Amino acid sequence: MRTSEQAYPRGDDAAPVDMLAALFEARGWPFETASHEELTGEIQGSWTKYQLRAIWRQEDNVLQLLCIPEVRVPPEKSGQAFELLAMVNEQIWMGHFDVWSQGGMLVYRNAALLGGDGLLSLDQAQMIVETAVEECDRFYPAFQFVLWGDKQARDALDSALIDAAGEA
Repeated sequence: MRTSEQAYPRGDDAAPVDMLAALFEARGWPFETASHEELTGEIQGSWTKYQLRAIWRQEDNVLQLLCIPEVRVPPEKSGQAFELLAMVNEQIWMGHFDVWSQGGMLVYRNAALLGGDGLLSLDQAQMIVETAVEECDRFYPAFQFVLWGDKQARDALDSALIDAAGEA
């Protein structure tokens, strides 16, 4: 298992997990790689820490990135949470939010189809990770309003987007 203390190739493009590892290392974010196909790490967002997991499928040249806030949807709140999920996903251009059926964990998912060479550039790596964190930060308050503030989905989303606009 590789960790952030080990060296990674520094080129224009690299194998996806190696490039993500180099990015995490450069930013000082903790991470581990279990293989050339998977990296897990942690990034501090505006509201909470997010667990990131990257999975490389070489046979399809697809890199999937999961960004997981520490948010669980209890069964009694699932109706409003799923309504909010649908409204949130309408606002997103890249990726989507989902709730894992096992454990009710909220997750942001995005996949990048890489070219025939299967290499990832530093710019692509930064964009994929930053987009995931930005989308989680953008909608985290809305999920908290529904799950902890007992707001209706529409009110929670409206409040979160107004608050985000006011912080800019």
